Amino acid sequence: MKITSFDPFIDTKQANDIVKVFEELGFERSHTKDGIEIADRNDKIIRMKNANCFHLDLLQSDADIPCDMVGIRMNVDNFDEAYKILQKHGFKNLYGEETVDTKTSKAAMMISPSGFRISIIQHLK
Repeated sequence: MKITSFDPFIDTKQANDIVKVFEELGFERSHTKDGIEIADRNDKIIRMKNANCFHLDLLQSDADIPCDMVGIRMNVDNFDEAYKILQKHGFKNLYGEETVDTKTSKAAMMISPSGFRISIIQHLK
């Protein structure tokens, strides 16, 4: 398995406010995916990038979270292998066994035994 990118993400209910902060820090929206169905929710992902090619993802969620949460987005070339490696180390899929399947990607939000999150994503070609 190869990791193709490794970036931070913020899970929030206030994505527009966070976008404004990072725009002032030199980031721009590179693309937005709206209407992503995740565990009976309808979420939006905003991907931002700055001139040095640093990326940040914002997950606008209607999930009942007490505060913003941060984690790591890890793009891989083999979703199943990455999923098994994380499970071997005690990670659990936050959505049970459900994965997020779109026309362009397959993903899962994995949570470690200590509570940090890694979103694994494989882009489909």
